[in-house]
Amino acid sequence: MAQTESNMLDLGTIAPDFALTDVITGKTVRRDDFRGQKALLVLFICAHCPYVKHIEKSLGEFSAGYAGKPLAIVAISANDVTTHPADSPAGLRRQAEANKFKFPYLYDESQAVARAYKAACTPDPYLFDADFKLVYRGQYDASRPGNGIPVTGKDLRAAIDALLAGEPVPANQKPSIGCNIKWKA
Repeated sequence: MAQTESNMLDLGTIAPDFALTDVITGKTVRRDDFRGQKALLVLFICAHCPYVKHIEKSLGEFSAGYAGKPLAIVAISANDVTTHPADSPAGLRRQAEANKFKFPYLYDESQAVARAYKAACTPDPYLFDADFKLVYRGQYDASRPGNGIPVTGKDLRAAIDALLAGEPVPANQKPSIGCNIKWKA
């Protein structure tokens, strides 16, 4: 299984703007729809990747666990569906329903948003503060397919919990590892 590390976008980077269609509701979702939250989590994921499949059930539980807190979560898939048809909007919708995702799941057909975020792999989480400044980019946790470590979301939870509590986000951030984004030719 090929591995790609996240690019580790510079901390303090402002979240690039986006306006993408939610595969579940069909509505356009914009970055600025999340103004007023203490935190915005942007997850680059997809339906076919074994690394995402490894954590997808946990992502559903994770999002439910933060319901009612000032954290907005949005997932984005940017893979080329001509080479990876499982990542089509219909495939993403099935994935969201099966895993009880409680967040918008957006399709970045042009791949412009993924490029603006310098997303490299799936999963690739980015956590921004209330001013949309990047405070965390890195792994969900140390679990990978086949390594026997339980999926907990420990690293990302620590960053979110610190941010929501008004405390410094841990500086030791390890890159996410997953499948590369399937860029169009």
